[in-house]
Amino acid sequence: MQFSRLSQYFSRIEATTKRLEITAILADLLKEADASEVDKICYLVLGQLAPLYEGVEFNLAEKMLMRVLASAYGATADQVKKSYKETGDLGETAEQLAKGGRSKVQELSVSEVYLRLREVAEAGGTGSQDRKVQGMARLLCALDPLSAKFVSRIPVARLRLGFSDKTILDALSVAIAGDKSVRPVIERAYNVSADIGRIAQLAKSKGIKGLEKVEVTVGVPVRMAAAERLPTPKEILDKMGGKLAAEPKFDGFRVQVHLDKSRKQKKEDKGEQQALVGLGSAQEGPWVRIYSRNLENTTPMFPEIVAAAQKLKAKNVIFEGEALAYNPETEEFKPFQETAKRKRKYGIREKSEELPLKVFAFDVLFLNGKDLTREPYTKRRAVLEKLIEGSSQDVISVAEERVFTDAEELEKFFLEEIEHGLEGIMTKRLDGVYQAGVRNFNWVKLKRVERGALEDTIDCVVLGYYTGRGKRAGFGIGGFLVAVYDDKSDTFKTVSRVGSGLTDVEWHEMRKRIEAIKVREKPKNVEVEKALAPAVWAMPSIVVAIRADEITRSPIHTAGKRGEEAGLALRFPRLMGFRDEKTPEQATTVAELEKLFKEQRKR
Repeated sequence: MQFSRLSQYFSRIEATTKRLEITAILADLLKEADASEVDKICYLVLGQLAPLYEGVEFNLAEKMLMRVLASAYGATADQVKKSYKETGDLGETAEQLAKGGRSKVQELSVSEVYLRLREVAEAGGTGSQDRKVQGMARLLCALDPLSAKFVSRIPVARLRLGFSDKTILDALSVAIAGDKSVRPVIERAYNVSADIGRIAQLAKSKGIKGLEKVEVTVGVPVRMAAAERLPTPKEILDKMGGKLAAEPKFDGFRVQVHLDKSRKQKKEDKGEQQALVGLGSAQEGPWVRIYSRNLENTTPMFPEIVAAAQKLKAKNVIFEGEALAYNPETEEFKPFQETAKRKRKYGIREKSEELPLKVFAFDVLFLNGKDLTREPYTKRRAVLEKLIEGSSQDVISVAEERVFTDAEELEKFFLEEIEHGLEGIMTKRLDGVYQAGVRNFNWVKLKRVERGALEDTIDCVVLGYYTGRGKRAGFGIGGFLVAVYDDKSDTFKTVSRVGSGLTDVEWHEMRKRIEAIKVREKPKNVEVEKALAPAVWAMPSIVVAIRADEITRSPIHTAGKRGEEAGLALRFPRLMGFRDEKTPEQATTVAELEKLFKEQRKR
C-alpha cells in the first residue's frame, strides 16, 4: 500500500467522531492491507512504531520538529512559528508548508515510510539530534502534503485519531467476519501476546484458527489480570463458592518478570548494563525483562530484581508480583510515594541502594516452555512456591497465602493486614484460571476504604485545566477536569472537576504535564457537556488517583449517563497522586463506577 493511500484513511478517520464509522473505516483499511505491512499499519494508526514494551521513542520535542519543518520546506524559523501559532497543530503547519511545492513528491510505500521513521527514532550517539532532524526533513520532502501532515504528528505523539487498540480489535473482527462475532478470540490472543501488530499479521495470514493457537511467550508481555471489588468478606466468600485463597494486598509496582536462560543480556542494552554495574554476573547473565502494569519495559530501573530473577532455578519463566520499597533493618515497607521514587532513568544504582525493593510474587504464568494460564490457581500457586522457595536469593519472596471458608476468619485476616499498614487483601478463586487482560470475579479485592462511605481512590484521566483565581492565578491553573474510561465505546466520560488536594508544587506539576500534551480542541474520544469545557484541553493520557466522599448523580457529567438519567459524579474530590504506571485505558471504567455507586447505596 502506498503511504498516500494510508493518509487518506487517516483523513477519513479524523473527520468523524462516530465510533461505528471509525471501526468500519479501520476494517476497510485492514482488509486492504497486505499481511506484510498490516503490523506496521496498526502501529502507525496508534501513533507508534512498535509495541509499547519495545520502548521505541523519537525523543523529538516540538521545537526540534519545527527545525525539521524549516529544513524540509526552506522556511525560516519565524515562518514556521507563525504558521504553528495560527494552526495550533504541527501537522497542519507541515501540510501548509508542503503545499508551497518545493519538495519532490515520491510514491513511498507504507513499509518505506515506516522504516525511515524507525531509522530516525533509533538514531543515537554523538550528533544524533542533527541526524534525526535531517532524516525527518528528507522524509517529509518526499511526501505529499496530506501524508506530511500525519507523519509530522507521529514523532511528537500528536496523531490523535481518537481511538485505542480496543477499536482495532473490533475492526479486525469486522474485517475477518463482517461483524464483531470473533472479537473474543482476537482479544484473547492479544491479551496473552500484547503486540497488536503481530495479532493483526496473524489474523491476516492465518485467520481465526491461527489466533486460537497464540500462547504466552517469554519476552512478549501478557496483559495483566485485574480484580473485581466486593464490600464484605461474606459477599466475597458467597461469590467464590464458600472457599477461597487470600493474600495481603500490597501498594507498590506491579511487575511481570520474564526470564530466559537460553539468552544473554546484550551489551547494547546500555541502560540496563549501566544499572547492573556492581551486581556481578547480572551484567552478562541470563536475559531478563521486567514489565509494568502498562507493559512498559522497566528493566533498567530495578537491577536488584534482575539479579534475583537470574538466580531462579528455571530455564524460562514468567511470574508476577508486587515490588515495594523495603527497609531491611526494620522489616517495614515504605509508602507508595517512596516506592514511586524508584521509577527513574538516572541515578538508578544510587537510588536502589537507598530504597531497595522487595518483590512479593503472587502468580506464575509460564515455566520451562509450558503455558500455565489455563491451569487452576491452586496448581499455579504450588508451582510458584517451588520456584521461588528453591532459589538462593532474598529479593523475591512468595506472598503469604491462607485458605478460608469462614467469613469471620477472613475478616480477621483482613484486619491484620490493615494493622500492618497494607491496603487490604486480595482473594482468589481456587479453581480460577489466569484470564489475561480481564477483570472478573476470579480475583476480588477487599480494601479498608471500601468498608464505609466511598473512600477508595478512583483512577481518573485528566482532560484539561481551568484557569485559577486569587492565589492560583499565579499558578495559571485553578482546577482540572477528569474522566473515567468507557471500555464499551472506547471513550472517556467526565466524572468530576477537581480543585483540592494539591500542594503548590503539585499545581505547578499538573499544569506542566497538561501543557506538554495540550490540544486546541476537545479530543474526539472524549464526551463532555459544553458547560464543563476547560480553558486548556489535554489529550487523555495523564492518569491520577482521586479520592472522594461519595458518588452522586449529576446532570452535567457524562459517566453513566443514559437518556434522561443523570450521570455520575464524585463528591468532594481531591488528588491523591499521579498513576504513571497506568495507561488511560487502565483507569477506572464506567461499569466499575456504576458498581461502586450501587454498593454505596446498599450500605
